[in-house]
Amino acid sequence: MTGWIQRPLLLPAMPRGCHLITSLVTGALPELHRCRTGLLHVFIQHTSASLTINENADPDVRIDLNYALNRLAPESDAWTHTCEGPDDMPAHVKHSLMGASLSIPAANQKLLLGTWQGIYLLEHRNHGGRRNLILTLHGDMEQP
Repeated sequence: MTGWIQRPLLLPAMPRGCHLITSLVTGALPELHRCRTGLLHVFIQHTSASLTINENADPDVRIDLNYALNRLAPESDAWTHTCEGPDDMPAHVKHSLMGASLSIPAANQKLLLGTWQGIYLLEHRNHGGRRNLILTLHGDMEQP
């Protein structure tokens, strides 16, 4: 049976940085365990945080990725859009660079991430608050 499942996932507030959220995403989709083959689309409903897939084994990758993004769009630049604070416009730039969505293949009841890959929320604000994701799974599903 081919089917669509869509639901929101409200993430807890996280500090600025790169946060591994793979288990939160998969935990919000118990139907993934019925997916023979399909595709998961993950979309973030914010413009000051973003999503990416990257190495999930060494936490230094998260530190270095955040460092690189802060160098690409530093708060100290002469931004015009500053009404929401000095971290807001750099957050929008980082969001545009990293992206608002991911598409991840699924098969045999799991996401087909590589051995060392994980899903990350990149929080670009000092106090971004809770973040809303929309999870959409489409695939050939086993009967419950």
